[in-house]
Amino acid sequence: MILVPGGRGQLGHDLAALSTDVRAASSAELDVTKVTAADLAGAAAVINCAAYTAVDAAETDEERAFAVNAVGPGRLAEACASVGIPMIQVSTDYVFSGDADRPYETTDPVGPKSAYGRTKLEGERRVLEAGGYVVRTSWVYGVNGSNFVKTMAALESSRPTLSVVDDQAGAPTWSHDLAAGLLELVSVLPETRLLHATGGGETTWFRFAQAIFEELGADPARVRPCTTADFPRPAPRPAYSVLSGASWAKAGLRPLPQWRSALSAAFAAGVVAPRTGAAPLE
Repeated sequence: MILVPGGRGQLGHDLAALSTDVRAASSAELDVTKVTAADLAGAAAVINCAAYTAVDAAETDEERAFAVNAVGPGRLAEACASVGIPMIQVSTDYVFSGDADRPYETTDPVGPKSAYGRTKLEGERRVLEAGGYVVRTSWVYGVNGSNFVKTMAALESSRPTLSVVDDQAGAPTWSHDLAAGLLELVSVLPETRLLHATGGGETTWFRFAQAIFEELGADPARVRPCTTADFPRPAPRPAYSVLSGASWAKAGLRPLPQWRSALSAAFAAGVVAPRTGAAPLE
C-alpha cells in the first residue's frame, strides 16, 4: 500500500484514481506535523502531497507554512527511514530565484524569494537528509480542487476580456501525468534522490490562458497580456521557473507529456465541468 498524506488534493486524488494500492489520507486523518512510525503501519511507500500552498498567505503566516512544508516532511521522512520504506516529497519551482534564462537543473543553486519557497526548500533539505526522494514540479492543475485552469474557465464565462501576466514563464503540469510519474518512481526507486518532473515545454501564464480559452471553444484574443507589475502580489513570483527534465530521464523514468497536449487530454478527462445552458459572451 502507498500512503499519500494530503491525499484529498488534486494530486492525491489522481494518485488514488490511478492505483487501487493507494491510501489517500486527508490532513485530518494524518497530520504530517505529528506523524510517527506507527502511522505508517501497512505502508510500503509514502508519497507526501500534504503542503501549505497559499503562496501569498505564507508571507504573513510563515510559521504555519514552515510547520507543514518543512517540519512535517522531515518528521515523515524520519519515520519512513525508521521502518525502512521509501518516501517521496513533492516540492516546487519556487525554491529557485526565477532569474535564470534556461531550464533549471537539479544541480543549480537555489534561492527562494518567498516564504512559501523558503519553507518548501527546508522541507527538501530535511527529507533528503533522512534519505527520502524529492520531486520538484510546477504549475499543477487537475480535476480535483481549485487551480489556474478552473479559474480561467470561470472568468471566460463571466468577463468579455481578461488580462494575464506574460512575463512569467513555467511549465504547466497536469496532476494526472505527475501522479503517473510518481507511481513509476515508486516502482523504480533510482539512485538519484532529487528530481524534476513537469509537463514538457514551457509557456507563460498569458499563453497558458489562451490555450485554455481554445479548449473552451472561446476566442483566445479575449485574453490580453500584461506584466507582473500590473498585478502586484504579496509574495514575489519567479519570472522564469522552467525545470529541466534531464534528471528524470537520466533516472530511466518516462518524460511527462508536453504541456499543450496534456491540457487537451485534461479537458477530455473533465478537468472543467461541461457547461449547460450558458449562452456565449458576445
